[in-house]
Amino acid sequence: MASQWSADPVWFHGDVAVGNLLVRDGRLAAVIDFGTCGTGDPACDLVLAWTFCRGEEERRVFADAVGLDDETWNRARGWALWKALITVVDPEPRPSLDVQRAALEELLADGQLR
Repeated sequence: MASQWSADPVWFHGDVAVGNLLVRDGRLAAVIDFGTCGTGDPACDLVLAWTFCRGEEERRVFADAVGLDDETWNRARGWALWKALITVVDPEPRPSLDVQRAALEELLADGQLR
């Protein structure tokens, strides 16, 4: 909880989710919906590691490509846990419920939550 982004602020999207990524021929072609973008800590954009990637190997490939430090990944894990928990406990069904349940399972399985 004491971890914070200490580098210069960077642009973040704020809602990197499967529905905001456009793919053509199996490759990322565009990112859409910048309604929550801003500058600061990029950790919020790494939630995709748990909502899209399945298993440690896929997350490792993603993490290597992104190249951010362990503390940023710890904060990202916190963002992912927050999003999963508020979705799972919401009494109103959401289209993302299955995605967030799976993300919660991934978060708990990776053994990094303390």
